[in-house]
Amino acid sequence: MLDPELLERITARRAELDELEEQLAKQLTEVRTERDELAVAERVLERMTGQLAEERASAAPVPGQVAGRAVMLIPHREPGVEEDSLPWDYQRIIAAVRQAAGPVMAREVGEVVGVDVSVRSKLEPLRSKLVRLVDRGWLRKLPDGRFTTRL
Repeated sequence: MLDPELLERITARRAELDELEEQLAKQLTEVRTERDELAVAERVLERMTGQLAEERASAAPVPGQVAGRAVMLIPHREPGVEEDSLPWDYQRIIAAVRQAAGPVMAREVGEVVGVDVSVRSKLEPLRSKLVRLVDRGWLRKLPDGRFTTRL
């Protein structure tokens, strides 16, 4: 005959182990779910990093050729790069913005540098040059579309 006390202990231990197994199964499911989420996040991050790299590469200024050497026609503003390294027409644009009493529209810059501002096809290339100067750090563009010098 089996000892009732031993049977009771075995039954109690079996219940403890069943509960532990249930907890571990739940934890394993949570771990697997989180691992799957991390794998998705990693793939998204890799894809976005690749897209950003492509965007930066396509937005990077294309160097021009001078005497067989690659040079950036409109360099980024940084220490050691002076305004006189810019092409003459860009220097005139910066000077016009600097001489203004405050932030200026492209049209006002055009009047100073001698662009026929009444003709849109003459004004748009000037606006592109102003934006290029903003992109390279030489000027600032305010939210209202006016341009000003950097401090």
